[in-house]
Amino acid sequence: MTRRKAADASATGIPGWILVVAALGALFVLLPIVAMVTRVNWPQFGALITSQESIDALLLSLRTSLTATLGCLVLGIPMAIVLARVPFRGRGLVRAIVLLPLVLPPVVGGLALLALYGRRGLLEGAIPIAFSTPAVIIAQTFVALPFLVLSLEGALRTTGERYEAVAATLGAGPSSVLFRVTLPLVAPAIVSGAILSFARALGEFGATLTFAGSLQGTTRTLPLEIYLQRETDPDAAVALSLVLMAVAIAVVAVAHGAGEPLRRRTT
Repeated sequence: MTRRKAADASATGIPGWILVVAALGALFVLLPIVAMVTRVNWPQFGALITSQESIDALLLSLRTSLTATLGCLVLGIPMAIVLARVPFRGRGLVRAIVLLPLVLPPVVGGLALLALYGRRGLLEGAIPIAFSTPAVIIAQTFVALPFLVLSLEGALRTTGERYEAVAATLGAGPSSVLFRVTLPLVAPAIVSGAILSFARALGEFGATLTFAGSLQGTTRTLPLEIYLQRETDPDAAVALSLVLMAVAIAVVAVAHGAGEPLRRRTT
């Protein structure tokens, strides 16, 4: 049996110790999930996740996350195209700023949004949306947008510009090339990036709490409900966490599957 495993490892061209470390990494991620599953109060699971507060938080999260994903598509696709296709001075700095929400603590992002849109913000309260449902959508879009831009820009760089060049020589205008050649080529990356943006928006906590607050049915998303339940009803918090985790796993699995056509196309 040991010889067979060694033969299988050598056949992949990967050192055996890499497989061991990879297995340890998988366990590092898997064991906390298993531990959470063992903490779930299964007899009361249905009642815990179907309380009015839980349903309101889940529906609000789904509604705002879908809207935020649409915002990411509208803003992120043009940004990714410009970063991948248009050479200009300072492009690296612009890319760093666009991707900044990836590394910023979410609370800092929330404070930045509050400094812009708050009553005493830079806009002087001209757009009074803080602590409202639109504030949730803006916070989610702010933190999720880089996922779409990063995914799509990488795909655009991988596919190159040869197909667009051929279409242009045949007389197609810039808009025709964009909608008939470029976007269809990177459609799997757009879908994958949108799904990842949705997953990030669904799990957003810090920026939402700082910028939008926690009002049931208005700004209290599922992560905020889990945080509040952790203090008053730990069983409900664990049950809702499992629901959110299951949705996230499903979303990431779908995103990975959506990216397969692009990977096959480029290999």
